[in-house]
Amino acid sequence: MACAAAGGVVIVGSGLIGRSWAMLFASGGFKVKLYDIEQQQITIALENIRRELKLLEQTGSLKGSLSVEEQLSLISGCSNIQEAVEGAMHIQECVPENLELKKKILAQLDRIVDDSVILSSSSSCLLPSKLFAGLVHVKQCIVAHPVNPPYYVPLVELVPHPETAPATVDRTHALMRKIGQCPVRLLKEVDGFALNRLQYAVISEAWRLVEDGVVSPSDLDLVMSEGLGMRYAFIGPLETMHLNAEGMLNYCDRYSEGMKRVLKTFGPIPEFSGSTAGKVNQAMCMKVPDDPEHLAARRQWRDECLMRLSKLKSQMQPQ
Repeated sequence: MACAAAGGVVIVGSGLIGRSWAMLFASGGFKVKLYDIEQQQITIALENIRRELKLLEQTGSLKGSLSVEEQLSLISGCSNIQEAVEGAMHIQECVPENLELKKKILAQLDRIVDDSVILSSSSSCLLPSKLFAGLVHVKQCIVAHPVNPPYYVPLVELVPHPETAPATVDRTHALMRKIGQCPVRLLKEVDGFALNRLQYAVISEAWRLVEDGVVSPSDLDLVMSEGLGMRYAFIGPLETMHLNAEGMLNYCDRYSEGMKRVLKTFGPIPEFSGSTAGKVNQAMCMKVPDDPEHLAARRQWRDECLMRLSKLKSQMQPQ
């Protein structure tokens, strides 16, 4: 049987993100309790986890050094929140992205945890200052925002509340590294965090280019998947600047005026509706029909691609 790492982890919410977190923590040898208010949801989640881990084993993509059965033995369900948090050193909240719901759950947890456990939220854009406002254990609170799907995309954004203790950030960073994720520290909170601010900037300009008749929706996606995306899979925009000239300062000297000229031509924030929405939807549905079966199949293909890319990156990057 598996030997659990010191301290247990509680996952609050058994949806897609919660299940992924459970799998990740189990892969690192941590004993995981999956909490949900409905026992049926827990049962379904545990069945899905077993099925996913078995598939990962078959494809040679299982994370960690433990076998499937050893990892599964570390994951259990619990529908009593008081029992779930007993012995926990880390709690990962994964309920739907609704501020009032998250605040309600976090307040409930705040009343029953001790002074050592970390209260972490998987929120993708809700500010820590709003999520954790008024909590007694605010120094132990942090946002750890994963990227969907977390099992295949390792980035985790760590976003502290203004009163979060530095030790909380350090402990969460170390924990994420231990389970194979790639944590980044945001030094202060900002709406949308870093990933979604970058993503929304790309989406906004992509939408404007289609709306203005510059490029078709399908070709726009190729600009990213066959161009920028290939580059950004290994290096970010700042290192790209550095490498595309004789260093960063040389790049700025060469291209800053051109960049500023182009940036001044960017239009207003799109409405993401109307005729352009219809045009983009039609193009997307020609490629992937929007019925559940086709979308699920395409997501599975995407996840397999991400899995293979992750393997390649691990081989290319120095340990």
